[in-house]
Amino acid sequence: MVDVGDKAVTHRVAVASGTVWMAPATFALIREGRAKKGDVLAVAQIAAIMGAKRTHELVPMCHPLLLTKIAVDFGLHEAGPNGRAAVTISARVETRGQTGVEMEALTAVSVAGLTIYDMVKAVDRGMEIGAIRVEEKHGGQSGDWLRDQARPGEPAPGPGDPTTA
Repeated sequence: MVDVGDKAVTHRVAVASGTVWMAPATFALIREGRAKKGDVLAVAQIAAIMGAKRTHELVPMCHPLLLTKIAVDFGLHEAGPNGRAAVTISARVETRGQTGVEMEALTAVSVAGLTIYDMVKAVDRGMEIGAIRVEEKHGGQSGDWLRDQARPGEPAPGPGDPTTA
């Protein structure tokens, strides 16, 4: 691991996002709370928080961090021109520490996406998880970073989307 002992303790923030694309019928089950395994988004939110807190156990070179805030939000997007609906995931992670929290935000989004898939895979094995990325980071020696042309809350172009051709 990198030695961060000489770095200043500062307020660190990272926001990550991702998308789960699915069939419209699967989307309706999630939106209406009719999935057999329960409230998909509530369980995915808890899983995301747990994932962020355990990032250092999953990613070998990550430092264990005392996270001060983890906020997970979902966006629901009806089927578009490609016939696929989407759930967007956004995770904001904060700490006061000597290293950033980008990996914790990315892990939160990843675990939320995996949880959504797990909870409705019996009805839609064709779901796709993707477009997982850091949208912004604040704090530390490198300062602030914002993804160019980031449009939080909008699903990234998905498989078969005309904008990905």
